[in-house]
Amino acid sequence: MEEGVGTPPKELFEAMDTYIAGQAEKGVFLDGGGLYGTEDAVNFVVRKGEVSRVDGPYAEAKEVVGGWAIMQYDTLEDAVADQQEFAALHAKYWPEVTVISTLRQISDGPEAPGD
Repeated sequence: MEEGVGTPPKELFEAMDTYIAGQAEKGVFLDGGGLYGTEDAVNFVVRKGEVSRVDGPYAEAKEVVGGWAIMQYDTLEDAVADQQEFAALHAKYWPEVTVISTLRQISDGPEAPGD
C-alpha cells in the first residue's frame, strides 16, 4: 500500500480480526502481523561486495509492505480463494486506498551447490 495514507478504519480492523480468528480456528493462519512505516526502517544494501546501511524514511518509497501472514492451505485454489476474500475486506472497509495483496509460496530452497 502507499505509505502515509493514515490509519485503516476501525471497521477494517474488526473485520480482519474476525477473518484471522476464523482462519486460525481452521488451522490455516499460522502467524502474521502489521508493520510500521519506513520512518524508522534500516536497510542494509549489498552492492559490489560492499555492505552499506541506509536509514529510513525513504523518499523514493511509494509503496510499502503493511503487514504479513503465514498461512497453510491444502490446495492452491484454497489459498487463492482466501486471498481474494482478504482483499475484499479492504475493498469493502477502506475503498479509498489502493492495497496490493500478494500471495507467495514459502521456499524450501534454493538447493545447495552441488546437489
